[in-house]
Amino acid sequence: MYVSTMHAEGHMRRCLMVVVSLAFLCSMACESRSSRAPANDSAGAHAMAPSAAPPASSTGGFDGAKAYEHVRKLVEIGPRPPGSDGIHRAQAYIVGQLKSVGCQVEEHDFNGSTPLGDIAMKNIIARIPGTGRDIVLYATHYDTLPMANFVGADDGGSGTGTMLELARVFCSQQTKNALNVWIVFFDGEEAQGNWTDKSSVQWRDTNSTFGSREMAASMALSGDLKHIDAMILADMIGPPDLKIKRDSGSTPWLVDLIWATARRLGYQKIFVDETYTVGGDDHFSFIRRGVAGCDVIDFDIATTYWHTPEDTLDKVDPRSLALVGHVFVEILPTLEKRFP
Repeated sequence: MYVSTMHAEGHMRRCLMVVVSLAFLCSMACESRSSRAPANDSAGAHAMAPSAAPPASSTGGFDGAKAYEHVRKLVEIGPRPPGSDGIHRAQAYIVGQLKSVGCQVEEHDFNGSTPLGDIAMKNIIARIPGTGRDIVLYATHYDTLPMANFVGADDGGSGTGTMLELARVFCSQQTKNALNVWIVFFDGEEAQGNWTDKSSVQWRDTNSTFGSREMAASMALSGDLKHIDAMILADMIGPPDLKIKRDSGSTPWLVDLIWATARRLGYQKIFVDETYTVGGDDHFSFIRRGVAGCDVIDFDIATTYWHTPEDTLDKVDPRSLALVGHVFVEILPTLEKRFP
């Protein structure tokens, strides 16, 4: 009887040791997986799945999932500052996507004289001919801030993805609009310099917005500038909790028109009736020359991930892109009524 009891206790101790060993191995495996997660995050992977975009049939044909896919492809390229290999790859992607949906594409090369020296830059324009002479410009910038590990998912990516999808919608239409639509991708919007972090960035009128200043000047010389009825800029429109305020520096009647369109579509919680002052952006290059312009931007992110390596893909939501894109689609017929 004594021998039998000792055998049972030994068996129990061995079982307990096996259980403890298995628990230790599982714990080590979990720690190993968690220690690798930040590397994926820094590369731009998102921690949670984005919300589903509404069907394109409910947003004027604008597909938020396709716009988001463009953003993902740009983030995969990595940093895209002017003159870099990354921006050359982004240029090839943008031009290829525009041509694939039947857009007429123009590439305008120029040099920007920056604090870092002369840099070759490129504006890309998709033209959708109308039946009249007047022009509506939809615009964004596609470059990223010259900073290590900055992939600009929202700041640069969200506007670019939105404009690529808007180009697909307009270029695939069978009937012509009354207004000519130009969809423009500006290079050199971000402030040029050897920036190490957010606090080191110094934004000046002379070290930024190279692409928009170049285009506005060129259109003034060609005489096309006087035919622009409105310039609508998209910049940082990707956050899941999107909240776009009225830019006090934008043209009031155009702001009213865009906000009225958003309200009619039921997006008044996104296009809110609050005012914000944007210090500098591409629309000012045209406003200074007498063109009506509006900056559609969620600048509240300035207190969080703006101009930091944390501007990654998880900061962009397909639904936000879809709703802003829907407003952009619906603005066009309203402008055509204003400028018959």
